[in-house]
Amino acid sequence: MNKIAMFDLVQNELAMVEKELFAVIHSPVSLITDIGDHLVEAGGKRLRPALYLLCAHSAKRPVDEVLPMAVALELIHMATLVHDDVIDNSVTRRGKITANARWGNQVSVLSGDYLFAKAFFTVASVGKQMMKVLTNTICVLCEGEVVQIQSMFNVLENEEDYIKRIAKKTADFIAASCQLGGMAGCFAEQDVQALYRYGYSLGIAFQITDDILDFTASQKQVGKPVGNDLRQGILTLPAIRAMQDDKYGRELRDIILAKDMSDSNVERALEMIHATDAIEYSYKRAEDFLSEARTVVPQILDETVRKTLVEISDFVGLRKY
Repeated sequence: MNKIAMFDLVQNELAMVEKELFAVIHSPVSLITDIGDHLVEAGGKRLRPALYLLCAHSAKRPVDEVLPMAVALELIHMATLVHDDVIDNSVTRRGKITANARWGNQVSVLSGDYLFAKAFFTVASVGKQMMKVLTNTICVLCEGEVVQIQSMFNVLENEEDYIKRIAKKTADFIAASCQLGGMAGCFAEQDVQALYRYGYSLGIAFQITDDILDFTASQKQVGKPVGNDLRQGILTLPAIRAMQDDKYGRELRDIILAKDMSDSNVERALEMIHATDAIEYSYKRAEDFLSEARTVVPQILDETVRKTLVEISDFVGLRKY
């Protein structure tokens, strides 16, 4: 099951989202348009608008009524990635040069701000409750970024701390995308909340697998250097688990505490993480959350939509990019 097949139910709407993204990011300032085009052309999974559209699909709303929110969700995601790349001083993402590496930090930050503004302009006419969900999502995202910065190189970070952090940085946004889809479909509150819980559990698992891939995938597969999080002092579940290992934990903690992330130290840290049960354990924890996601998919959705949401959870557990 690949991304295209998973999103087959909403492929026409996603094609419209793609077209609208290029239209929305257009600016009389050509540099802003160039950066926006670069970001859209870099691609991505379009997971958030796809989940939103899938969760709203059963209501059979006119496409012009649901499309703006789908576009806004992707614009917000793009904006956060631009800002993340500036904060992390990243050079590549998805195998392409980042905006900050090509155009500099100042213009990139302002372009990210422009995307946020365009997102809210796009959904200016949505209801008050949906707007509250969207604005709260961005607040939580910002909190998550600050928490991550505060926790860098902190060897006292435990699994509970990690889950709270990725809930803010990733899971809440994915959950809100599903929740907003349910709200667009005018579903009962209990079904909307079930969709939120599905998205939350899916989002936690998505981030765990993303963090695993930082240790196991090639740079070509993930579009960024292997061990990139560790180099920045961002301690993810595999590293947190490995630091508890009787044989390698102390040496790994010493490397992290020293904050000397030279190639040789990172390579040694990666060796130790792979020598423990950290990767296997992390996959198991991801599957725990995916199992939870599958159990809360509401029955009000069309059978084809329910099946697709389950297939998405399967993809997240097996993905290599």
